Amino acid sequence: MDAPLITLDPAANTTDVYAFVTTKNLTKYLTVALSVYPHEEPGVGPNRYNFDDRVLYRIHVATGASLPTAAKPKPTAPPTATFEFSFRNTFKTRSTIAESYIGQIGSVNDEAQNLTQHYTVRRIGPGTATTTLFPDAIVPPNNQGLVTPLYNQNDDGENRAKEGVASHAALDTYTKSAIFTSPLGYQVFAGQRDDGFYADVQSIFDLDFGFAGANKPFDSQGGYNVHTIVLNIPIEELGGDQQVAGVWATTCRRSTTTLRPTGGAITGGWVQVGRQGNPLFCEAVVPIVDKDLYNRGPIANDPLRFNKYALAPELATLLGAQMDRRTNRTDLAGIFIPDIIKVDLSTSAARLAGGTQSNAVADDSGFHRLGIFGGDTLISNIQTGFGGGTVPGGWPNGRRFGDDVLDIAVIAILSDLRTSPPMIFGSPTTDIDRVTGNDIGYNKVFPYAATPLNGRNRQHD
Repeated sequence: MDAPLITLDPAANTTDVYAFVTTKNLTKYLTVALSVYPHEEPGVGPNRYNFDDRVLYRIHVATGASLPTAAKPKPTAPPTATFEFSFRNTFKTRSTIAESYIGQIGSVNDEAQNLTQHYTVRRIGPGTATTTLFPDAIVPPNNQGLVTPLYNQNDDGENRAKEGVASHAALDTYTKSAIFTSPLGYQVFAGQRDDGFYADVQSIFDLDFGFAGANKPFDSQGGYNVHTIVLNIPIEELGGDQQVAGVWATTCRRSTTTLRPTGGAITGGWVQVGRQGNPLFCEAVVPIVDKDLYNRGPIANDPLRFNKYALAPELATLLGAQMDRRTNRTDLAGIFIPDIIKVDLSTSAARLAGGTQSNAVADDSGFHRLGIFGGDTLISNIQTGFGGGTVPGGWPNGRRFGDDVLDIAVIAILSDLRTSPPMIFGSPTTDIDRVTGNDIGYNKVFPYAATPLNGRNRQHD
């Protein structure tokens, strides 16, 4: 929440972007996700957090000639595909103070779900070609509690939200009913979810890099929700899996809006107000002077504007990194510049996280929250990687729900990945901030993000 202008606009404020390879029924997908609206308090009343019908949400995927790199920040083609999500609001009745719910909701968009959001998903690309993938998908209700019992354990609104599951059939009714599949094989979900990012961010901005104190570990996002869009893209729709894809997201608002006394409005074109690629880049690497510029600017500007921050991250000094690891960090610049998440599509499916609670489904065998630093790797058919095609099983090769991105980033900063072999800080069990798991288990099936936390029964750290 530290980029000055976008903190004033939570519905357009991107919190996290995810991208990873999955498979289902012999079909290989690039799964991408965008979360917005940080720190949704589940216990607020009414639970009126929503996607903004005046914001255009975009997820961009670039491959081949459209893939930006540090050497080619302005690729010879636009993104292979830009997926646009636009929302509209409908009410069953406006003659009530019960804005979101006028009774217990038994199914998505029934008469008790007063406020319902519908949305359209369009694919732009290749070139300017436009395809409407989903003309009228529906957002499920937020998890208020008693009026949304099916989100919660034993279908009881007094209980905490259900842990993640390992099969589509086991998903809660609301989530299952809000997954849509297109004739081209795409799948989409958009709705409130638990904030799947876990870390002691509070301590970093409290300048406590020892993560000390009686109240530790402290998950700053524990107990909060976000709004998340998840899209399954058949990899064949991107030209096949023998390539690397770059993924990032933007949010846009109209440049101007003129209201008319007779009703309606005249609007200007879309302008970018938010941007997200890799986790932590704008928040922990880019200084205040350029944070707003980052959010408004194109990725083509990254090598010129932001390369210097990746090469000499201030955080390396604050963390007490060795002197030779504070400058010329070409290894970090290779990850962050330009700021897109790079995903090797040629690997097998990513290993998925379950949860740390006793009633959560188990992690996939071989999954590790620290990715390659914990021995969780994949084999590429198109990259040499770290030898023999070995690439990270999670971020910075894509990003999965469950990746401990703060620990991975800090370990990378304190390590030296420029050497061969790399000089790695710590061990495969290194725990930087003492937060080692999310507050609720993830789903191991689409939409992967965890159940939204119950407004009546949740716990902040």
